[in-house]
Amino acid sequence: MDKKILKLERAIANQKKKLARLRAKTAEEFADYDLVSRGGRTVKLSQLFGKKKELILVHNMGTGCPYCTMWADGFNGLLPHLEDRAAFAVESPDRPATQKEFAARRKWNFTMVSSQGTGFRKKSGFQTREGSPMPGVSVFVKKAGGRIFRVSSSYFGPGDNYCPTWDLFDLLPGGPGGWTAKFKY
Repeated sequence: MDKKILKLERAIANQKKKLARLRAKTAEEFADYDLVSRGGRTVKLSQLFGKKKELILVHNMGTGCPYCTMWADGFNGLLPHLEDRAAFAVESPDRPATQKEFAARRKWNFTMVSSQGTGFRKKSGFQTREGSPMPGVSVFVKKAGGRIFRVSSSYFGPGDNYCPTWDLFDLLPGGPGGWTAKFKY
């Protein structure tokens, strides 16, 4: 392998570690929001932790976004690995019934909740000023006494670190080559 490539890959890996340390310094307390399960029952943010102290919560834009669907398809395969380390859930602004039907069709096994009608998405920073959803991820920690803190977050988009599709396409001679995600191929 080319030494310049190895050197750059190591530099990128080191920058990612630096970024993780910076994100970890941005903790902010969150209220214990009421969300709704795909079954239609109220679920508190604190309940999503289960027996874990940490929660990875993906902010999905919902059933209208083929890119968010691609990310979620990938998380479904990673679920046992993710849940071995931390609690994992996906929230979207879709109605619970819509989530339930879409998740069944996609064979998603992870916990899903709706943030529809709450201020959760806005507080999380994954909603535009106009109210449109934006994709990303937040990591929460539950402290003694039940206090919840978001300790890091990141946005999703083509080329990010949260969907291996992009890194694999980057290895192709033409990169992604104008490729776009679809619901069906």
